[in-house]
Order: sequence, then C-alpha cells, then structure tokens
Amino acid sequence: MKKLDAFEKDILTAYKKGELKSTSPSKAKLAKFKAAATATFLKEKRVNIRLSTPDLMDIQARALEEGMPYQTLIASVLHKFVSGRLVEPSSSLTPRTSGTRQKRRS
Repeated sequence: MKKLDAFEKDILTAYKKGELKSTSPSKAKLAKFKAAATATFLKEKRVNIRLSTPDLMDIQARALEEGMPYQTLIASVLHKFVSGRLVEPSSSLTPRTSGTRQKRRS
C-alpha cells in the first residue's frame, strides 16, 4: 500500500473522528453530472481498425483480466488518451512482452 501524504492523513483522521458528513448533490448538479456522463458514453460512430494478431490477443487477455469486453477496453483507452487522462503504467501494469515478440520502436 502506498504511503499517505499529509492531506490524505488529515482526511483519514477526520473520518476516524466522525467529522466528515455525507452530503447529496443538488438537483442541478445531478443533472449536470448526468448530462456529462451521457455525453461521455454516447456511442454514435463506428470505427474499423486493423490490429496485428499479437496486439489483439494481448488486448483481449488484458480485457479478460479487467473483466470487460475488449472493445470496451479499446474505447476506454482511446477516450483517456484524447481527454489527456492516459497515465504512464505503473510497474504492475507494464506491457507484457514474450520472448518471440519485441518492442516496436517509433
């Protein structure tokens, strides 16, 4: 488990003391969140791409590990990339390479 920073420790302390209270968002905020979620996940276009067999097999294996369809995983990765939220993988999520497959260089 990663170490908590000072801000996280303050939150945990407040939680343990019972100082935090659950609140519900206003109807306006709920409507705003719902609209954002709908716009984010609206699927109105179909795209066909060609992938190498090893890449597709790796994607399918990763999707199986994550418990989701591989098309959903691809769409999620693309969405995170275009929205600027795609982060470098941690050591536990590094791409797998087999002895027969080598990394491609750009």
